[in-house]
Amino acid sequence: MTPERRWMVAVLACAEDACLSHRSAGALWGIAKEEPARIDVTVRRHGAAKRPGIRLHTRAALPRSQVTTRNGIPLTTPIQTLLDIALEVTPRELERSVNNADKLDLIDPERLRRALAARPGEPGVKQLRTVLDKHTFRLSDSELEILFRPIAAAAGIPVELTKQIVNGFEVDFYWPSLRLVVETDGWRYHRTPAAQTRDARRDNAHVASGLTRLRFTHWQVKHERAYVGRILSRTAASLTRPPDRAVAPS
Repeated sequence: MTPERRWMVAVLACAEDACLSHRSAGALWGIAKEEPARIDVTVRRHGAAKRPGIRLHTRAALPRSQVTTRNGIPLTTPIQTLLDIALEVTPRELERSVNNADKLDLIDPERLRRALAARPGEPGVKQLRTVLDKHTFRLSDSELEILFRPIAAAAGIPVELTKQIVNGFEVDFYWPSLRLVVETDGWRYHRTPAAQTRDARRDNAHVASGLTRLRFTHWQVKHERAYVGRILSRTAASLTRPPDRAVAPS
């Protein structure tokens, strides 16, 4: 029996208004892995008979707007599915599901952000917002510089130049003495093909000119300063270390 047939049989076996949900809905959408040997089904009334291999979720308040169909199978919408699985998976797994939903054009980050803002306090909103903000969080140029300068100073490499044109591209932070460029990104995973092409051209130009390039997100600069400082320090140490001398054959 194919997964689609298993899911349809499970939904039909539970109740007239039942729908696939949680990890099983995530598997049907292609954004999450289903729990082995278990199908998640949501019903809107209490007292539905329990059946082997099916985990029932009773939710009288599930709006009909959050239920749709895929391949003829009733299931929760991508947004509701993400909210449901947010309570059951690790942050890394949830991040992967959000990325998968974006890649499959099921929901883009900005629309997901608006949906979460309209549903404050609901289960799963906090977890989803944390994951989403790691990718879409953005500082102003001045805030970014204010936060980044002490990190670089603590790493032993005070910032030399900011917002310089290097190899035809504007970079956020530049150390000519180290031939080091640091760029930041406040929108990592929802990149258009044009943006990806520009990134590739910029990176290739820097590498071809002999520069070392590092990239951090705005979220990391504000919330993961120890990591940013550690990478800066290690990179600076490798760039200032004298090259190993070749040993002459005896």
